[in-house]
This record gives sequence, C-alpha cells and structure tokens, in this order.
Amino acid sequence: MASLFKDLTKLSAYRDRRFPGNQEEFEQALQTSTTVYIGNMSFYSTEEQVYELFSRAGEIKKIIMGLDKNSKTPCGFCFVLYYSREDTEDAVKFMSGTILDDRPIRVDFDWGFQEGRQWGRGRSGGQVRDEYRTDYDPGRGGYGKLVQQELEAQRQLVDYGTGSLGSFPPVMPPPHYGRRGGVHNHGGSLRQSGDYHHRKRHREDDRPPRESSKRTSDHESRRNFDPDSRLVIFNCIAVLYACGHSLQLSTCCQQGCQSSMPLQVYVFTVTREV
Repeated sequence: MASLFKDLTKLSAYRDRRFPGNQEEFEQALQTSTTVYIGNMSFYSTEEQVYELFSRAGEIKKIIMGLDKNSKTPCGFCFVLYYSREDTEDAVKFMSGTILDDRPIRVDFDWGFQEGRQWGRGRSGGQVRDEYRTDYDPGRGGYGKLVQQELEAQRQLVDYGTGSLGSFPPVMPPPHYGRRGGVHNHGGSLRQSGDYHHRKRHREDDRPPRESSKRTSDHESRRNFDPDSRLVIFNCIAVLYACGHSLQLSTCCQQGCQSSMPLQVYVFTVTREV
C-alpha cells in the first residue's frame, strides 16, 4: 500500500559534498538538525508563501531563500529553520510533495545552514540542475542555461545574416557592358562612323531571312537591356531543425513542431538581378 507521507527512516537522499565531515557525522547531523531544505520551487515563489505554508508544521525561526549568486534573485530553493526537532520532522513528513505555485516541492532534512549556502552553485549562478536541464520549465526560467546559451548564439547568427542583407554593395556591370556606343579592345575605343553603319546595313540586307531574324532578336535584346540594372548579392539563412524541417530567414516552424530544436544554421549567398 502506498504511503501518503514521507518515510522518516530515510533521512535524506542528498549528500552534501561540502559537509565538513564523514558520512557517519553527516547522518548524525541530519538526525539532530532543526533545518529543512525545500527544493523544486518556482523562481517566483516568495518568502511569505513559504512562511504561510511551513508555519502550519510549527513555529518558524528563520527562512533563508536560495539566490542566484550573480543576479541575487531567487533560484528555486530555500532553508526553513524551526525551533524544535519535532516541528522539523512534521514539516518533512507532511509538507514534502505539497503543491506550491503549481509545483510539487521536495522537503528534506538538512544538516544545518551556514553562511554562503544560500547561493546557487551552478556556473551561471543558479542551481546545478538548471545548468544542464534540456526541458522547458516556465517556473524555473525556461530552458537550462546551456540550452539558452546555444539558442542565443544561434539567434545572433541568424540576426547577423538577416541584418547583412543590405550591407553588401551592389555588384555593378562593367561601365560599357551592353551599350551600343562603341566597341572596346586593348587599344582603346573604336568609334563607329557613318560609313560603318552603311556597310553594316547592306550586310544585314544580304543575309538569309533566318540570320536576319536572329540578328533582329539579338538587336532587340540589346536595345531592351537596361544599363542601370545591377546584380545584388543577398545573404540567406537556412535553419535545420531536429524534426527535419528546413526554414529560411528564421521564420516560425510552418509544421507547428513545438519541441523542435535548431541543430544547424547555414549561411549562403544568392545573386539576383534587380
């Protein structure tokens, strides 16, 4: 039969590596301590909420909220100090698993609070568990710190790519490319005289109809060429998601995958005439 209350014979499954003593001394401290540790709390739970809940087990001496050592904001744990051992045992027995801010909190015996234990021990300032967490937990700051750093790096890469669309100067055609004003060679410019046009007209009249049609088509294409046209180089971004979908320019996932994680971000160039 399942038990509704915590088994007090198991003092704590957590072993504090910073405890100044051996395992036997650690267990002895747990058996006589009047301090409880509360974990799995929401970052938004307040000291007043903790007091209101845990004062039901007995008279509280002090509450120490766990803080991020960098931002000095709550990071999901706290210590509650009671006056008596009996009240401490009642808090562990009856309060562990209680829902606080829509979260089941964990209550354990603690060997005793010392100055400095209120700070998170993770590299980013919070708890170690929030460094490597890969799930999204809105009550504890969203994704874990390492995942957040990876997402931020990919977001900056995407922003850099989309922001550089207009940073490339347009690639202009050669100054006389496609113009009919003259023909250039290594020696310079050869201007077309009236006699040249006259002889050219006679040559075109002597050609068969097929060649004339081809020359006319080429002539029209040159005439319609816009000398002010330019080639513009764009940077494009492609994001490959874990679900296999490939998105461009960091748009939202069109397939509606809520759990898709960006795996790779590719940057490539596209040249287009405008």
